[in-house]
Amino acid sequence: MNPKEMSDEEVVKIVRESDKNLYVEIIKRYETKLSHYLQKFSRNHDELEDILQMVFLKTYKNLYGFDIEKKFSPWIYRIAHNEALNYIRKNKIEINLESVEYKILDEKAGILSKLERKSIQKDVKDALSKLSSKYRDPLILHYLEGNSYEEISDILRINKNTVGILILRGKKKLKEYLKEEI
Repeated sequence: MNPKEMSDEEVVKIVRESDKNLYVEIIKRYETKLSHYLQKFSRNHDELEDILQMVFLKTYKNLYGFDIEKKFSPWIYRIAHNEALNYIRKNKIEINLESVEYKILDEKAGILSKLERKSIQKDVKDALSKLSSKYRDPLILHYLEGNSYEEISDILRINKNTVGILILRGKKKLKEYLKEEI
């Protein structure tokens, strides 16, 4: 079977059982996604690459600890999240949200001028940077990364209901900050 047609879980099973070289397929699938996610943690490209490399090394080392009955995506995102936080703590780095381009979903986006969109994006970035990571991380994982509540629960290791509450409260705080900006 072609590796591109296999699920992540099937690829992991083969890597564990017979073909270690197939791990390259996991890297191909997640390199861009995780780079995008990790941008909120890194100041520069070199730091991002260091964190990403650690994520793939740790993921490979711990493949036998992965429960093949569960989805792989939340598991690797959790490793990425933890590695980024460890890197930040170890190197005493401040999180830089300026490097992240946030997607603004607005019904009137087609009508807004480019300048207005940039202004809105800046306001959202500023408002997000004011949020504690407790609220910011679930919002980013859900709205910008497209993860489900269950996946976010796995990534952040919190109850699924708590994810919903944090997103709801985070949106409320975000709206308050955005009102201040206007």
